[in-house]
Amino acid sequence: MIDLTKAPYYLNEAQITYLEQTIASMTVSEKIGQLFFVIGQDEAMVDLPEFINKYKPGGMMYRPDKAEKIDRQVTTAQTASRVPLFISANLESGGNGIVAEGTWVGMPLQIAATNEPKNAYHLGQIAGTQANQVGVNMAFAPIIDIDTNFRNPITNTRTFGSDCGKIKTMASEQIKGFQEADILPVIKHFPGDGVDERDQHLLSSVNSLSADDWWNSYGKLYQEFIQEGIGCVMVGHIYQPALERIFAPEIKDQELLPASCSKILVTDLLRGEMGFNGLVITDATPMLGYTTLMPRAELLVATINAGVDMLLFNKNIDEDYAAIEAALANGQLSLARIEASVIRILATKLAQGVIDLARGQDVVESQAIEARAFQIEPAHQQIVEEIARQSVTLVKNREEHLPILPEKYPRIRLVILGDSDEGGFKEGGKVGGLFKDELTEAGFEVQLYDAHRLDFHEVFEEGVADLKKKFDLALYVANIETASNQTTTRLQWVQLMAANAPWFEKEIPTVFVSTANPYHLFDVPYISTFINAYTGNPATVKATVRKLMGQETFEGISPVDPFCGDMFARL
Repeated sequence: MIDLTKAPYYLNEAQITYLEQTIASMTVSEKIGQLFFVIGQDEAMVDLPEFINKYKPGGMMYRPDKAEKIDRQVTTAQTASRVPLFISANLESGGNGIVAEGTWVGMPLQIAATNEPKNAYHLGQIAGTQANQVGVNMAFAPIIDIDTNFRNPITNTRTFGSDCGKIKTMASEQIKGFQEADILPVIKHFPGDGVDERDQHLLSSVNSLSADDWWNSYGKLYQEFIQEGIGCVMVGHIYQPALERIFAPEIKDQELLPASCSKILVTDLLRGEMGFNGLVITDATPMLGYTTLMPRAELLVATINAGVDMLLFNKNIDEDYAAIEAALANGQLSLARIEASVIRILATKLAQGVIDLARGQDVVESQAIEARAFQIEPAHQQIVEEIARQSVTLVKNREEHLPILPEKYPRIRLVILGDSDEGGFKEGGKVGGLFKDELTEAGFEVQLYDAHRLDFHEVFEEGVADLKKKFDLALYVANIETASNQTTTRLQWVQLMAANAPWFEKEIPTVFVSTANPYHLFDVPYISTFINAYTGNPATVKATVRKLMGQETFEGISPVDPFCGDMFARL
């Protein structure tokens, strides 16, 4: 039995009575629908009321779009739904996680680099305030993964770093910001990403820590948040073999399962030993880390039976619903098991105010849809600029090339790596133009290196003396985002003799700036001047240029080891 009067629900008698009456009145189809957290539907592609009436989903997660459109779609969906929906977004780095016009505050690693917990609160509060304006009530954040393996292509700047204490402090503040804006936080990705060097979007990754090491790191983080009443946990397509073997000593290797479908990790560990009584949501089920485990119909049933409450996204929505209905009909899945999840889903909605009995929103009445004007508070941009000022980190300046001034280095060759047109995945956009404009305005002559139109004479014949006639300093800017569905985020050079690489570093002053990955020094350990900026938003680019020119001091403190344990990178 679920005690709804205790954490994380704290429901009163009226709410519990409502919940019992609502579940008793729901059809089996409605109960099944609550298990599904679907991708945000586009009004241009589907009839939203028809979609809601057909599938009756429990939640919907939107990707960024124009505020007016998101607001209208969310209102349409909520109006059509008997039970109010969770409306979620990836609010990891700001309001831009849901609204195209929203504020890109900064990646979590940038926030951690300021070493100021209040900035994590600002991150949650700004993202939450802006998301709330368009009807969002849930954030798939904060990320409490530990950036243990610098080769991991997706955790990286999305985390608060590699120190558990700092992660706990920063994530707690981000949660406070969300909650102040009436946004329900979802911590992720249990049992913990960041150990493996692979991405769970592409395969089931592995948290390979020993049981003791896990309990002293990831386990400690999750346990503390559970004790403080966190309401929702997202489970990843991530194995934790050591823990499964403790609960099932005879388990065979081929029987191990990722958390998203492991009864051992969800029911025995998370719910049982760790005492989590709240809502469990999978990470996206179209990920290869999930879909490659077993036939999908079998897998969805295994996931619900494992103790998971909600399934995020679908491959084919009709097939997925049919799989649950068939499993219920043939006894592979019990109605009692489904209802246990429905209780948690509705109880969470009541506790969060998604269902507001005081306003009579147990059933959303049809109403006129009026778009609200989306607003960004002027103070938000000021906070972003202050975060940028506090975060940019000077990793090393061995040859003391800094500060760079037009009188000393009048001609700069600017080499951009990883911008959108270089094969990057930047949601925030390019930084090349921003750096060029800032440097030009400061009085430098900026030559933007064009890797698509190589000067073959320079590549094959020119030496250092020839290059010195062209530029006085080379500024490399890597804008290589740590995004999903990548196998690596390492530096890649033009294949032809690594034509754009800084082979001349020992003879021509060379400075390297990373705006999206703190670990590039591993690939260029010979670079003498290296800076981590963590986020490629305009405020951070401007702050970086000011610091390059000596107009501001570098205040950032690296939340990870930027040398990647390489002694030569430290030299």
